[in-house]
Amino acid sequence: MKIAVLPGDGIGPEIVAQAVKVLHALNINLELQEAPIGGAGYEAAGDPLPAATLKLAQESDAVLLGAVGDWKYDTLPRDQRPERGLLRIRKELNLFANLRPALLYPELASASTLKPEVVAGLDIMIVRELTGDIYFGQPRGITTLENGEREGINTMRYSESEIRRIAHVAFSIAMKRNKKICSVDKANVLETTELWRQVMIEVAKEYPEVELSHMYVDNAAMQLIRAPKQFDVMVTGNIFGDILSDEASMLTGSIGMLPSASLDQHNKGMYEPSHGSAPDIAGKDIANPLATILSAAMMLRYTFNDEVNAVRVEDAVKKALADGYRTADIWTEGTRKVKCSEMGDAVVAAL
Repeated sequence: MKIAVLPGDGIGPEIVAQAVKVLHALNINLELQEAPIGGAGYEAAGDPLPAATLKLAQESDAVLLGAVGDWKYDTLPRDQRPERGLLRIRKELNLFANLRPALLYPELASASTLKPEVVAGLDIMIVRELTGDIYFGQPRGITTLENGEREGINTMRYSESEIRRIAHVAFSIAMKRNKKICSVDKANVLETTELWRQVMIEVAKEYPEVELSHMYVDNAAMQLIRAPKQFDVMVTGNIFGDILSDEASMLTGSIGMLPSASLDQHNKGMYEPSHGSAPDIAGKDIANPLATILSAAMMLRYTFNDEVNAVRVEDAVKKALADGYRTADIWTEGTRKVKCSEMGDAVVAAL
């Protein structure tokens, strides 16, 4: 199993190091090769996605990513900023399906900002389309009108085939869960998502066992806070999915607990935590590595079809939490606050 390891910026190297430590502890045949991306890519090659990094990612079976971004790069031209490297690698690898599970571990029910009775037992899978929508649509940019006023332009667009393929991913996942999907759109206002709803209804006919419902995105954002356990699988477009999955992360106690997978049509994937690079705490060994470790478990499951070792890693995370280990973001009175590296050690010990 050849894995491209892209630590990235901020806390990225610290959290990726713990995931790599856990993978090595499994004693399976792995070939890991590291390369820079984001700000680290710009520093190394003047490009947030250096050609050598992209080549490695293309030649590998999977990609394990940390995080990209740092305030010190905010003054760079837009195409040289760290985040552009992330968008480009997703596009170059055709990673169109983003899976973001939001699972609340029983030990962390009190760490959520919502009442335990609202979130206890939460288990949601958000399926987000990743390579279309307003983030990639053309035309885009900032222009100056004839009167001298500046105007910003972004274009929301989806083709039928783009919607259809993400729909099949979502329905396939629903078939393995509770056979229930909520498709999130804004079909009452946006023609792009009117088409989205039409295609979802068409694809649903191929999965008669799955119950399909629809919800406008503003209501979905409210319902995630009001009664999140009503959802099982949610499927939505790029920008709505970006926002809703981050909202869902706080139901679990911390965004530091949320892994993600971004897959192509053959289940080659890039695996990364849902959180950012947190440059304010970089180098302090206090970040939560569990989302990255759980992302590695998703890699074993989805790309390498190794359910046994995926479950081993997930069970080791559960054991570390049950034993009272907590990084600062999920710490509560009566538990043991540990550093990033110590949490990695605790998961390895549980293995």
